[in-house]
Parts: sequence; structure tokens; C-alpha cells
Amino acid sequence: MKLAVSLEALALLVSSAMQAVSGATLASSALSIISTATNPSLTSQLSSATESATPPARTSIFTSVGFPTPVSSSIVPPESGKPDPLAPPGGLNTNGTLPFYHPLSDFDFQSLNLALNQEWIELDLFHHGLAQFSDEEFAAAGINAEERALIAYMGNQEIGHARLIQNMLGPNNSAKPCTYQYPFTTVREFLDFSQQVTRWGEAGTIGFIPHLNSRDSAQMLLQTVTTEARQQMAFRQLEGLFPMPVDFQTGITQSMTWTLLAPHLVSCPAENPRINWQNFPALNVTNAPDPTPLFNNTSVGADNSTSSGNDTTPAITHNSTNPLSFPGREVFLSWELPGKTVGPNNSYNTTTAAGPAKFAAWISQLNTTYTLLTDVNGTTAKTTQPSGFVLGDGTSPIFNGTLFILVTDANVTVTPSNVTAINPHIVAGPAVYTAG
Repeated sequence: MKLAVSLEALALLVSSAMQAVSGATLASSALSIISTATNPSLTSQLSSATESATPPARTSIFTSVGFPTPVSSSIVPPESGKPDPLAPPGGLNTNGTLPFYHPLSDFDFQSLNLALNQEWIELDLFHHGLAQFSDEEFAAAGINAEERALIAYMGNQEIGHARLIQNMLGPNNSAKPCTYQYPFTTVREFLDFSQQVTRWGEAGTIGFIPHLNSRDSAQMLLQTVTTEARQQMAFRQLEGLFPMPVDFQTGITQSMTWTLLAPHLVSCPAENPRINWQNFPALNVTNAPDPTPLFNNTSVGADNSTSSGNDTTPAITHNSTNPLSFPGREVFLSWELPGKTVGPNNSYNTTTAAGPAKFAAWISQLNTTYTLLTDVNGTTAKTTQPSGFVLGDGTSPIFNGTLFILVTDANVTVTPSNVTAINPHIVAGPAVYTAG
């Protein structure tokens, strides 16, 4: 017999399962968490939606596939089921073991904890931007009512993403929303920041998914991050950038993600679990390509000529022959010293175990490429944007789209699966770099 479960039904089943765990429905738990958000109108909308979605009390099938039964207060793995007799041998979790959607290690918990905080800022950010600017300001930036509705819908997607991770962590171990600060004053800057936030959120999740002990949790996050990638592409289109100028999406480490996220968290509820990833000193690209003008003139070629007519008005796509940057472009870097307080209530400190700055590491697609730093003077230096193709001729240029730059003390060889090996060598960063 085949079992077909819709996403809505799955959400109800998960909510019902959490009722068995805590004696209260997840809907009410989620509501109490969301009620601390900074957008009162959003809180009201979520309250109505949550109340209407509260399922009746019943026994969920999830009590036998990863959630404890009401008689137990501890989370214990379920017993195995039957493997598929017609499947080829091999693979992980293919022997009939029933799924268990919870962290199985501190690594799992802290990865999910970071991911939940990432979902909360996206939920707040998308709705905050819509509330901050008038319809007229959006129209002046080329964004109409239907496109504003798309942004609102993407914000509401984060409710499902956050609730999923809450289900995996449990109501007593889940972070609540914080208060945030954002670096934009115009609609175009809001769109640009949103495409950056979704980029590092997507890349951060891609980076840790393969390393989770809980393969079942990894599956759930995989089905979340694919939506995140679509959000990032949509924001690039709203900003008038080519939607997907890469062959592969990039993965970064949790500490890189936390370094980018932490400066935007002003304060958090005292009961939120601490995020135990490293905060590296901040890195700034002082002449970073700027995609925010409607007609971009920031790409300067090797002959110092300025490209004109690089249209970045909102569109499904622009076949831009003049990207925002180019190989050989001189890039100016500045970074902070370790020891700065960052994050909610300034309760975290930036640290580094690296030696003197020697290289810029460019993380993009499947590659980590190093370029030498020149004119190093304390916490400033120059470098050059590299060139190359991901897998040779016929594949995409490595350095395109929205990528990441770090300052390192060595040019250690890393690949997508062991990119964490670069962490001990990071002097500062990452910084987000929109190459095209």
C-alpha cells in the first residue's frame, strides 16, 4: 500500500507528535515563540493562522518514527522496520531503520540551533523590509504589488522552516526570535541584503548537512535549503541580476555563517540556547561591486573604461555582457582585530587562531581559490580577483554570482567536503562578494 502525505498533512502530523512530547500542541508553542517577534501585525497574522491550523488531539504515526511516546520523557531511537527486498545493497538508513528526526550529537544540535536562528532573521527581514518602505518607494525601484506579495510569501515560508527545526529540537530547546538591525535605507539595498542573507543561509546549511550524525534531520534540511536557493534566486531577479550564473551552489562552515549572522542580532531572549560556533573578525571589501543602482556602472575593465547600460532593473533575467566584476580586478580589503564583542547583547567575542595575513581565499561553487595579498599594512591589503572555470572549458566561470572572501594565513587545500579545515587559518571573514 502506498502512503501519500501532503506537506500540510506532514506539518499537522509533526505538530500532533509534539503534543505527545510536551502535552501541548506545537501550534501553541510556536505561537509563544513567534509572539516575541518585532512585527505586531505579523504576530497577529501568525496567531490566527496557528489557531486555525491546530489539529485535534490524536495519536500521531510520528510517535513510532522518531518521537517519544507519552509514557517516556526521553528521546529514544525507534526499532527497525523491514528493508526493501528489491533495493540494491548498500546505502545509509536503507535497512528498514525507521527515521528519527532529532539531533544525535552536540554537533547536530548546534548546527540546527544555528539554522533556526537563520530562519528567524529571514522571517523578520522580509516582513520588515515590506513594512519599512512605502508602495511608492517600491514602485520607484521597479517592484510592483505582485512582487511585494512574492516577498511576503517568502517571509511566510520561513514560518514552516522555523517550525520544522523546532520540531527536531523540541519546544524546550528551540531559540525564539531576536531583535535585529539591518544595514539598508533604500528598497534596492533591502533587496541586495536579502539576496546576501539567503545566500549565506543556503551556503551554511549546504556546508553542514553531509556531516550531521542524524541523517534523517539532514533529509529534512535538504528539503528546506532547496527552497532557500529559490528565494535567493528570486531576490537576484528582483535586483535585476542574472538569476543563477553558476553551475553549483557553495557550502561554507557554521562558523563562517555565524560570523556573517551575529552582527545583525541585537538582543535575544535569555532562554535561547547559546550558539557555540566561532565568530571570526569581520572582513570588509571596501570597493565591493555594488548591484544596487538601477543601471550599474561599477564594473571597470582592465583599460579603466567604465561599462555603461548594465541594466539591473527587476526582471526574470538580463543577458548582461558587462558583469559587476571581472578577473584581474583589484580588490581592497580591510578587517578587524580579534576581541570585538558581537551578537545579541554583545555576548560573543571574535577570535582567530591564525597567523599573519597572507592570502585571500575565494569560496565559490566547488572551489576554494587563493590569491596573494599585496600591500599588507596592519589590517588592510589588496588582492586580485582570480579567473578560471569550474570544471574546464564549457563550464561556468568560477567567480560569478554571490560568493565569499576570507583572509587567511595559509593556502591550505580544501574541497567542499572538508572546507572546515580552513577554519584554523582564517584571519578574518568571510565577506559576501557579489561578483555578478
